[in-house]
Amino acid sequence: MAFDAEREITSLWRAFHGTQDDGRRFFYLWRQTALQLLGDEADPMEVALKAWENIGIDTAKSYFPRTNLSKPNWLQAIASNFVATWMMRGAKIRMEKGANDNEILLIWDRCPFPTTAKQYGASMEEDVQGCDKGLQTTVEQLALFTNKKLKIETLKAIPRGEGACVRRLWVEE
Repeated sequence: MAFDAEREITSLWRAFHGTQDDGRRFFYLWRQTALQLLGDEADPMEVALKAWENIGIDTAKSYFPRTNLSKPNWLQAIASNFVATWMMRGAKIRMEKGANDNEILLIWDRCPFPTTAKQYGASMEEDVQGCDKGLQTTVEQLALFTNKKLKIETLKAIPRGEGACVRRLWVEE
């Protein structure tokens, strides 16, 4: 039987998307389990924010080996890490140059997390704040690692009906 490259690529592509979906479902199933175990007094936002904080810490650790301050484009390299991470999570994301060399915009044109959040009963505000917490924690950890005043802020968010998530990543002078 001859090798069919298109068929193999399609098969791998489907498996990749299945893995992305599974990762998001796992997160929200974990959230449901934690809330059930904690009982009626549990605050879903508190549980989600703690989870995203831990995700942010772990994400930053994976960026440390690829963060090289001796290169002039180190901020762009960090932004590229965010793009790659979120593409692996199923988002359509890109980066654009900011107002100056110390600023980059990260733009999520599409993100599957709000849809998954809805499916599992999480609010859109929980989705936005959770994502923000994960990103801010990652940036805080990278700032400690690099000894730079690295910051990130959300300018627009899909779950708030703003069409895209736009985040500004910059180094404060």
